[in-house]
Amino acid sequence: MSAQLPIEKQAVQTEQPTTPEQLHTEKMGLLYGFIGVLSFSLTLPATKVVVTALSPLSAGLGRALIAAVLAALVLLIKRVSFPTWQETKKLFLVSAGVVAGFPFFSSWAMERVPATHGAVIIALLPLATAGAAIFFSGERPTRKYWISSVIACVTIIAYAISSGFGALQWADLALLGAVISAAIGYAVGGELSKTMGGWQVISWSLIFAFPFLIVPLAGPLLAELKLATWPVWIGFGYISVISMFLGFFAWYHGLALGGVSKVSQIQYLQPFLSIIAAWLLLSEPLTLGAVLSAVIVVFAVAKGRKASVQQKT
Repeated sequence: MSAQLPIEKQAVQTEQPTTPEQLHTEKMGLLYGFIGVLSFSLTLPATKVVVTALSPLSAGLGRALIAAVLAALVLLIKRVSFPTWQETKKLFLVSAGVVAGFPFFSSWAMERVPATHGAVIIALLPLATAGAAIFFSGERPTRKYWISSVIACVTIIAYAISSGFGALQWADLALLGAVISAAIGYAVGGELSKTMGGWQVISWSLIFAFPFLIVPLAGPLLAELKLATWPVWIGFGYISVISMFLGFFAWYHGLALGGVSKVSQIQYLQPFLSIIAAWLLLSEPLTLGAVLSAVIVVFAVAKGRKASVQQKT
């Protein structure tokens, strides 16, 4: 029995990809993940503009109405069959997280704090996503992965405190609610994307949410949009078409290819992309601390990218 122990230990470990095909798949997963993060990085600044004219409810959930119409068109053109019951249950969970939870909580917070503040709190999302992946996807990140994640997370928290964001506000709790909602939606959606495809996951999630949103939101949304300025229209168009729909095509595809835990680390770049966007679009301050923090976070992400992720059997 003792002579077999080393072999058994080796059997439970997941080595780094060794074939060119596996390496290519991982790289493509990271690339698609980055495209998704790049798409999402403008969400908070755009939402900040939108809530100057729209209520948090209209800005947060109204975007899903527009995206759901696009999703219905895509599904009809592709002639996709209806999901199975098992898939449907998971899709409702995705819908609750990324179609309802994250948009509403983040919109409510953007009415009360700067987009830069929101970007810092949202930076906790990769760790939350990895935690959700443990529960929903059976992934088991190794110690090296968690060390790199903690370094990135601590860096972001230190930046938040040094920038004067240390005082806890109700908006911070809303942003934490947004983080938890998105983490669940990302983990479950990333797992579903392996069999359904990322574009189907977000499309069906939007379709399932539509009946619950159309009656209470359509009237107020149209009334508020009639009085909105063109920057609000542009911002609302972005969060509806890109943030709520097309961005998920790339994001869920990346999660499916590269794994939820590993690809989710790219989200550590999102707060700094959002901070730059807030600086350019909203004239919010861009500090040296943000740049230095970004360098540390990028380094930690690069190290964590090389860490193996074990899959529960």
